[in-house]
Amino acid sequence: MSLSSISAITSSLAAEQGLAALEARVKQDLEWLALPAKRWLPQQSDAQAQDVAIIGAGMAGLAAAFALRLQGIDAVLYDKAPKDYEGPWATTARMETLRSPKHLTGPALDIPSLTFRAWYEAQFGLDAWDALDKIPRLQWAAYLRWYREVLALDVRNDHALTGLNLQDPQRVGLTFSHHNETRRVSARKVILAIGMDAFGGPAIPDFVADVPKQFWAHSEEAIDFAALAGRRIAVVGGSATAMDVSATALEAGAAGVELLIRRPDFPRVNLSKGAGNPGFEAGYFNLPDEWKWRLAQHIATVQIPPPHGSTLRVSRHPNAWFNFNAPVERVETRQEGIVVHTPQGEVPVDFLILATGYALNWHARPEFNALVDQVKTWGDAWQPPADKQNAQLASYPYLGADFAFQAKHDDSPSSLARLHCFSYPALLSNGHVVGLIPGISQGARTLAQHIAGQLYFEDREHHYQAIIHYDDPELLGDEWQPAVPYAWRER
Repeated sequence: MSLSSISAITSSLAAEQGLAALEARVKQDLEWLALPAKRWLPQQSDAQAQDVAIIGAGMAGLAAAFALRLQGIDAVLYDKAPKDYEGPWATTARMETLRSPKHLTGPALDIPSLTFRAWYEAQFGLDAWDALDKIPRLQWAAYLRWYREVLALDVRNDHALTGLNLQDPQRVGLTFSHHNETRRVSARKVILAIGMDAFGGPAIPDFVADVPKQFWAHSEEAIDFAALAGRRIAVVGGSATAMDVSATALEAGAAGVELLIRRPDFPRVNLSKGAGNPGFEAGYFNLPDEWKWRLAQHIATVQIPPPHGSTLRVSRHPNAWFNFNAPVERVETRQEGIVVHTPQGEVPVDFLILATGYALNWHARPEFNALVDQVKTWGDAWQPPADKQNAQLASYPYLGADFAFQAKHDDSPSSLARLHCFSYPALLSNGHVVGLIPGISQGARTLAQHIAGQLYFEDREHHYQAIIHYDDPELLGDEWQPAVPYAWRER
């Protein structure tokens, strides 16, 4: 056996031992904090009835489940992906590293031993942590898998939500497709932790409507980048995702990448970072609607620059070209490829990748048909000035402090309030505490506390009776002897 093989085995054993010690520390930390709380909800009589169901077992879903566990509430998580492929990290995300600073604690909910840093140092040591710049994407995916396992969260994979039933005011009916079989459950509370494309999907521009699918893909799709080796690629957009797919294509051997960016230049400052403080996370919901809209609309207008490192990952290739003032006017098929028409001229390529983000469209997802024209949106709640309009923001759900949907009409199903939107579209109502690493613990904690309080209120008769009939005696009657009457003691 070679020295390198022995070294690799030794490192692997050390990592396993380090993780085992960390997992023992997680258990100890929770014991020291007297967490999680004991179950206090009444038992469900129906095996298919659950207290809380969470749709989505990515970072947001896992954080919400753990926050509920700390409150003494068990949740079942359903995810359409196979085990270990929840969320985008090991599938459609293509960045080399996360964009957030490595020190952010993410979904740890103030448990130090649950942080990424603790997980990383347990395997690689403090020197490796100090040398780390940003968190590698696939290591973050591995960390989330460990988080799920060490907390023993109940994740049920290969469950695709196919429908919601809101007829019962006391619970929400859920229908899933699981390995081509239909499964139905119900839950008193449902958390929708379904990510960036919640209630919609990829934004597909009209200019590809008549272009054969063999010539284009959206960045959200699974793209065979190896098949793009030696081919000319155009990428529409100037976002972080545009940089990621461009770099991935170039690294796979693409003959060249033309980035088609409609703006005259990149924005230079990420304004969202300026909002990162505890006051913003805790106080955002209480801002007037006017202020919430002002913030979101301004950031959407100015836009967010792609990260420094992601941009350098593209520009280091001599066959990458940044075309500004180049919005796509139309695309035509020509011989074996396509031609993209822009104000800067024609761009002949073999394949087009759309890094055009997501669009919320309440009619686009059949599984959410029960919500169409029933959920109150920001367009229903707030009318901004003419120069501050934004159709996409107007389509976002107008949520309560508990992330719950609000009724659009007086006759909308009352069970809408049992659905909690812990997904990206909640950002406008509730702030940067959903789907983003910096605020996810704050959001999960707020969500769990609201749900705990609401369930207690609903079960108040049960809890009242439990108090009335509580029979664990503090005193047994043998702790003292009754005194002899005072007058007798004077004789």
